[in-house]
Amino acid sequence: MTGLGKQAKRLSDIQLRTLLRHVEAETGFPERNRVIVLLSFKAGLRSKEIACARWGMVTDTEGNLSDALSLTNGASKGRSGRVIPLHRELKAALATLHEQERAKDRGEPDDFVVAFSKGATDAVTRSNSVQFLFREWFAKLGFAGASSHSGRRTFITRAARKVSEVGGSIRDVQALAGHSSIQTTQRYIDSDPEAQRKLIDRL
Repeated sequence: MTGLGKQAKRLSDIQLRTLLRHVEAETGFPERNRVIVLLSFKAGLRSKEIACARWGMVTDTEGNLSDALSLTNGASKGRSGRVIPLHRELKAALATLHEQERAKDRGEPDDFVVAFSKGATDAVTRSNSVQFLFREWFAKLGFAGASSHSGRRTFITRAARKVSEVGGSIRDVQALAGHSSIQTTQRYIDSDPEAQRKLIDRL
């Protein structure tokens, strides 16, 4: 994770699409890697949360995909477990990966969503593996300043800018991010001088 004192670069929509095209066309596990990217950018998960998410957190009792990710405290940081509605792109990617995993006799509730080598069973090793993948992808794409935390920062900033459009508030963004303090959430959010100008014009 990149500390808040030196924040990870937030990616643009074009950069995100470029990243998705890269993992789908240039990596050995395209379905898994697409899910990793979308869990970061469309659900705002930390590396540890991506690594520790299990199929039981995104499926119902009959094994069908749910409409939300129910992240437990154990899979998160401290007591920041939470329920995150699944973005349509993420849900579609999870459905594809789940079907693929079931064909391999995996994808059961206790199985990890993101499969690594058999030896990668502890949270630290798995989290490091997620961070390594992001570093590798960003280096190949030349995205200087980006890290495994870029997706989370992008998610929080975009959510903060759009939340008022659906009648929500920064408290909803805080809940989705799993922050205990709203001040922490606010430090993730980029300011936008153009938005500030438009806001003043409407006062």
